[in-house]
Amino acid sequence: MHQHNTEDVGIDISKSKFDVSFPDRSKSVVYHYTPAGMKKFIATLMKLQPKRVCLEATGNWENRLVACLHKHQIPVSVVNPRLIRDFARAKNQLAKTDEIDARIIREYAQVMDPRLTPPLTDAQRKMREFTSRREQTSKIIIQEKNRLETIMDQDVIELIQQSIDFHKEQLRQIEKELKALINADEESRKRSKILQSVPGIASITAALLISDLPELGTLNRKQISRLVGVAPTNRDSGTMRGRRTIGGGRVRIRNGLYMPTVTALRHNPIISAFYKRSSKTESQKWSHSWPPCTNCSSFSTPWSKKENNGRQT
Repeated sequence: MHQHNTEDVGIDISKSKFDVSFPDRSKSVVYHYTPAGMKKFIATLMKLQPKRVCLEATGNWENRLVACLHKHQIPVSVVNPRLIRDFARAKNQLAKTDEIDARIIREYAQVMDPRLTPPLTDAQRKMREFTSRREQTSKIIIQEKNRLETIMDQDVIELIQQSIDFHKEQLRQIEKELKALINADEESRKRSKILQSVPGIASITAALLISDLPELGTLNRKQISRLVGVAPTNRDSGTMRGRRTIGGGRVRIRNGLYMPTVTALRHNPIISAFYKRSSKTESQKWSHSWPPCTNCSSFSTPWSKKENNGRQT
């Protein structure tokens, strides 16, 4: 096994190709986003042995390449695109091309040293796709129900209702499959049991956390909160104390935690007490986007207790 060097590789990825910025080349190298193209790229990396390969999260286009890199045990960091753009602006790099983006991503990795993205197990990868499909199906049902409110023709109403019934059945099948995936995998079953010990979290939310937040259990609650995007951000200057806000991070996790947190406000005394302390006056009440912050602290707590033989952390 070769020693990893201290240089990073940056990738700008798209549907049909990916541009790669290597530390020893002035121009990027373009690879076709095909099995043959990835094989050629991996062969180059195996010789180079970079410190890490860094690329942006691009709405799932990156998944195949990330899985391939992990398969060959090549360190990889998938970062938020907003961080890359902010880094480019800080360097006064306003022009934007695929080649420039690949170089900026490599420079970002070199300067900021982003956290490595952990590999997904086969169960986690399948769970992620099923939870994504569940989210899509739920949105379709809402859209169809909204259409019912504006349609007058009875024949069209019946067609829309058939579509709603079909997608509701698909939703039931997806949820059944998610539960089966958890039960079939020992590690997922263990994680799900720990997560569901938190009032408000059931099997579907547990599946979302297991698949989309594999770092859970390896980071503390503050790090997890920042990763998900529910850590309140200060807006203070001098004597002015601005309103705390949340944002960024993993939107699917944040959205998926909202309703479980609303439920937990009734049934989880820790979250309920925290919410009441944080909303003593009307001017301090949280907006609708704040409650997931409490759940993020909560679901890391049982993990810490279980993984540390019951010791409080």
